[in-house]
Amino acid sequence: MDPQSAALLAKDVGAGLATIGVAGAGVGIGNLFGAFVSASGRNPAARDSLFKDVLLGFALTEAVALYALVIALVILFT
Repeated sequence: MDPQSAALLAKDVGAGLATIGVAGAGVGIGNLFGAFVSASGRNPAARDSLFKDVLLGFALTEAVALYALVIALVILFT
């Protein structure tokens, strides 16, 4: 295998591994909203105060997915 094709293979593998963070973020978002539904079912009066925290958690978890995607794209196209 010549060095150029080995470098291309390494870039593809690295970008693929970087996208694992997107799957982890998807699991985290599912856990977040599942816990919110469970908590609001147990205590409906606290729903409004919990929802603000859920949105903050969603934004932070989604940011991790976006960072992973950016890193994967940087690996692929540099």
